Amino acid sequence: MRGSGPRSAGRRRPPGGGDDLPSTPASLAGCYSAPRRAPLWTCLLLCAALRTLLASPSNEVNLLDSRTVMGDLGWIAFPKNGWEEIGEVDENYAPIHTYQVCKVMEQNQNNWLLTSWISNEGASRIFIELKFTLRDCNSLPGGLGTCKETFNMYYFESDENGRNIKENQYIKIDTIAADESFTELDLGDRVMKLNTEVRDVGPLSKKGFYLAFQDVGACIALVSVRVYYKKCPSVVRHLAVFPDTITGADSSQLLEVSGSCVNHSVTDEPPKMHCSAEGEWLVPIGKCTCKAGYEEKNGTCQVCRPGFFKASPHSQSCSKCPPHSYTHEEASTSCVCEKDYFRRESDPPTMACTRPPSAPRNAISNVNETSVFLEWIPPADTGGRKDVSYYIACKKCNSHAGVCDECGGHVRYLPQQIGLKNTSVMMVDLLAHTNYTFEIEAVNGVSDLSPGARQYVSVNVTTNQAAPSPVTNVKKGKIAKNSISLSWQEPDRPNGIILEYEIKYFEKDQETSYTIIKSKETTITAEGLKPASVYVFQIRARTAAGYGVFSRRFEFETIPVFAASSDQSQIPIIAVSVTVGVILLAVVIGFLLSGRRCGYSKAKQDPEEEKMHFHNGHIKLPGVRTYIDPHTYEDPNQAVHEFAKEIEASCITIERVIGAGEFGEVCSGRLKLPGKRELPVAIKTLKVGYTEKQRRDFLGEASIMGQFDHPNIIHLEGVVTKSKPVMIVTEYMENGSLDTFLKKNDGQFTVIQLVGMLRGIAAGMKYLSDMGYVHRDLAARNILINSNLVCKVSDFGLSRVLEDDPEAAYTTRGGKIPIRWTAPEAIAFRKFTSASDVWSYGIVMWEVVSYGERPYWEMTNQDVIKAVEEGYRLPSPMDCPAALYQLMLDCWQKDRNSRPKFDEIVNMLDKLIRNPSSLKTLVNASSRVPNLLAEHGSLGSGAYRSVGEWLEAIKMGRYTEIFMENGYSSMDAVAQVTLEDLRRLGVTLVGHQKKIMNSLQEMKVQLVNGMVPL
Repeated sequence: MRGSGPRSAGRRRPPGGGDDLPSTPASLAGCYSAPRRAPLWTCLLLCAALRTLLASPSNEVNLLDSRTVMGDLGWIAFPKNGWEEIGEVDENYAPIHTYQVCKVMEQNQNNWLLTSWISNEGASRIFIELKFTLRDCNSLPGGLGTCKETFNMYYFESDENGRNIKENQYIKIDTIAADESFTELDLGDRVMKLNTEVRDVGPLSKKGFYLAFQDVGACIALVSVRVYYKKCPSVVRHLAVFPDTITGADSSQLLEVSGSCVNHSVTDEPPKMHCSAEGEWLVPIGKCTCKAGYEEKNGTCQVCRPGFFKASPHSQSCSKCPPHSYTHEEASTSCVCEKDYFRRESDPPTMACTRPPSAPRNAISNVNETSVFLEWIPPADTGGRKDVSYYIACKKCNSHAGVCDECGGHVRYLPQQIGLKNTSVMMVDLLAHTNYTFEIEAVNGVSDLSPGARQYVSVNVTTNQAAPSPVTNVKKGKIAKNSISLSWQEPDRPNGIILEYEIKYFEKDQETSYTIIKSKETTITAEGLKPASVYVFQIRARTAAGYGVFSRRFEFETIPVFAASSDQSQIPIIAVSVTVGVILLAVVIGFLLSGRRCGYSKAKQDPEEEKMHFHNGHIKLPGVRTYIDPHTYEDPNQAVHEFAKEIEASCITIERVIGAGEFGEVCSGRLKLPGKRELPVAIKTLKVGYTEKQRRDFLGEASIMGQFDHPNIIHLEGVVTKSKPVMIVTEYMENGSLDTFLKKNDGQFTVIQLVGMLRGIAAGMKYLSDMGYVHRDLAARNILINSNLVCKVSDFGLSRVLEDDPEAAYTTRGGKIPIRWTAPEAIAFRKFTSASDVWSYGIVMWEVVSYGERPYWEMTNQDVIKAVEEGYRLPSPMDCPAALYQLMLDCWQKDRNSRPKFDEIVNMLDKLIRNPSSLKTLVNASSRVPNLLAEHGSLGSGAYRSVGEWLEAIKMGRYTEIFMENGYSSMDAVAQVTLEDLRRLGVTLVGHQKKIMNSLQEMKVQLVNGMVPL
C-alpha cells in the first residue's frame, strides 16, 4: 500500500455508531481473511482516518498530536515484535504514524508501546484522545479463545526525560474498549469503524509524563493519539482583558481570574471571571468603565469630541454641553459656563449653567396695627433654577431725617426671614406709628456667585396704632388675710400712652366668677378676699388703640385667719365673723351673677366698665378671641355666613370619592379661587333629600371650624350653600385619619417623630382651650395627618356624629359618649371641660405610641367604666419612654384639677424634643400593668391549661420548648415575663415580641374584667 495514497469512495453510517471508513478496494479484500503480522489494511485505515479527524477547539492546547509529527515519533515498542509502526503519507505526502498489533494467535500477550516524554506546560489535568480500529474476535477463524477486544492505557509522571521506567511504575488510566469493531463481513461491504475514546488524568504534580499502551491479545490499529489540556482563551469582556488560563485539576473547579482594564478605562472593583474545567468563562463579576472624558464604543474607550463631555466613569456616553456652557477640548470632563452664568459645586455637570433671578413682582402690603403682611408674585426670570427663595430686609426709617436703620431683633417674621419659600410673609412686633421699608429679594443657588446681581422690590409702609404688649413682670406687695397688693412694670412695647390697666382676678378653680379692677397706676390692692385662699391675677394695659392681651396667670395666697392674731380668745368671734362674711359674700355674688352673663362681676362701677361689647348675646372682652356657639343663633344660616366663606361651586373640581360621612360622600378635589393658586382640598357633600335639620347640623360644623385659625386645626376653606350639592371644603390631608395611618405603618417611626405628632395635637388643643372650646371627642380617629406628618385636630360635630358612632355604645342622659376616650366625670355627670379633653388626649397618646391599638382592647364599655373608677389605667405600650407614659398617667388623674393644662403639655413635649436623650429611658415591661396578680389570684386560672396551649393559641408554638427549658412551665411564671426576658430567651423578632407581650396584657385585662362585677 505504500505510496498508494488515500482513496475516495461512498460512506455510510452503521447502526452501531462510530466513524465509517471509505469502502475497501476489491483487490485488498483478501487481506482481512486472516490475522497477519502486518495487515495491509493499515494504509486504508490511515487514509480514511485523515478525513475524519477534525481541528482542535480553540480552548484546547495540544501537547502531542501524532498526526502532526513530521519526523519519527520516537516511541518504543516492547517487545520489539509487538506493536508495529506503519508509516504512510497522506495526499499531501505528509508522514502518517500509526501503530498496530494483531497477535491473536499467540497466548499470554503483553505488548507495550511507550511514548516519548511529554511536557504538561503547567497543566494539572490533561486529556488523551485515542482513535483506533479493533477486529471483532468472533469474526476471526475458529473464534480464538485467546483473542481480546480491549487494551490498557497507563501514564507515568516525571520531571526529566528518561526511559528507565519499569512496568510496575506506571499508573493505569483505564481499559479501553471499542464502541464499534469490524468483521470480515464489514470488509466485504468495504466499511470500517473508527473508534474515538477520550480519557483525562489529573491532578499532575510534575513537569511531564509518559503514556503507555498495553496490548494483551487484541487485533488493533492505533490510528492517532492526541494529548491536550484545556484553557479559557484570552478574551476582552466589559472592557477588561482576561488572559489565557489553564483549567484546574478538578472537573468541578472554577478558577477565579482577575482582568485588566483596557486603555482609558477604570474600575472601582477589579473585574473577575471564573474559568470552568471545560475551558469556558463563567460568572463575571464587576466591570471596567471608560474614565471621564471617554466613552465606550465597539468594546474600546474613545475620546469625547469638542463640544461634548463626560463627567464620570459611571456615565454611559459623552453628552453634549448643557445650555449656556461650552468646551473646545477633547476628553473634557465638564463644560465651562458662559459669561454671567454660573454653576454651584453641588450642581451636577449635566445641569445647565444658571444665573440669579430677577426681582419679585407686584408686591402688596396689608397693615394691621403693628403687623404687616406682604405678598408678591415670583420673579419673571428664575435664572433657570427651581431653588428660588426669598430674603426679607427690614429698615426703620425717619421720615424727617430721611435715614433708615436696621429694624433689630425684636421683629418677628412668620414663617421666617431667610430662605422663605412662600410668596408671602408677616412681620409682627413692629413699632406703632413708624415708617418701614421692606426689601423682598429673590435669591437662588447661584446668587452668592454674582454679588452684584442683587434683585429686590421695595415696599414702604407706616404702622398704625396698636394695643400694648402683655405685662410680664408682676410682683406681690403686702399680703393680708383679706387683701393682696401688687405692682408691675409698664409693658415692653406700650405702643402709645398707657391710659389705664385692667386687673382681672378670681379664686383659683372658680374661673367663671371673676372680678375686674381698673387702675391708672402700676399698683393695686385687691380687697375683700378670703383668708388662706389662692387667687389668680391677670393684668392688661389699654392705650388709645384698645386693650392688649392679658398677662400670664400669677398666683398669690392670702394669710390664714389664725395667723393674723395670736389672741386665742378672739377665735369664736372671728369664726362667727367669717361665717357671716361668707353668707354675705354668697348673697352678693348671687346678685351679681343674676345680673351678669358668663359669671362676670365687678368690684367697682364706673362709666368705662359699662362699655362692654356684646356679640349675638355673648360678652366679647376686647383683645380676647373667644369661641361662639353657633347653636345660640336664632338663624343658623347667619352663623355660617359669619364664620365661613362662601365659595362658588365652579371653583371646585371633584376628582374622586375617598369616603362616606353621615350626611353624604367625602371627596378629594381641587380648589381654584380667582387670583390664587390651585389647592388640593377635601369636600364633604350633603346628600340629596336632606331635611332642614340635617342641613343645619351639616353646616354647624363649618360654623365651628370657621372660627379657628391654627396650623394644627383642620383649616376650613369655605362652604357652598347657594347651589347643590351643599358642600364643606377643607384642606386636604394626604394620609387620612391618624389611627388608620399608624396601623398601616406599625413600627416605622422614631420616638421623636411620634412625639412631634403628639406635640402638634397638643398645640391644636391648647388653641381650642384658649378659645374656650371643648372638643368632647378627641381620639386618633378624629386627627388627620398630612404628607409631612403634621397632625391636625378635626371633627367638630360631636352631637350628631356620636349618634351613629360604634365607639359611643354607652348612653347617658343627653346623648352618647365615646367611653374609651372620655373622662370619668364626663361619663358620670356630663361635665365636659378642657380637663376632660386632657384625659382624652392621654388616650390619644397611648394610641399613637401603640400604633393605633384599640384602648382597653376587647373590654366592654361597662367594664371600662368600672375598671377606671376602681383605679385601673391602661398599661404602658411596648418600648414606651417613661416620660411619655408618666404624662399619660398625669392626664388620667381622677381629680380633673390635678391634670396638666394643654399649655403645660406643649411645654413638656417641647422639652422632650429638645432633649432626645430623655426619651431613651423606657418603662420597665414588668411594671407596665398594675400588680393585680397578687390581689386577684393566678393569671392562668380559667385561661389556658398550659404554656404550650397558650403559645399555640397565639401561633407562637415554636417557642414552647424554649419557655419550658428556661423554667417558664406554668402560666403563673409566664405572667412575670418582661420584654428583656423575651430577648434573653432568643425571641428577637419585634413582631413576635409584640404579639407575646400583647397577649399577656390581654390576659391581665381579662383578669381585671373578672374582678369587676357586671
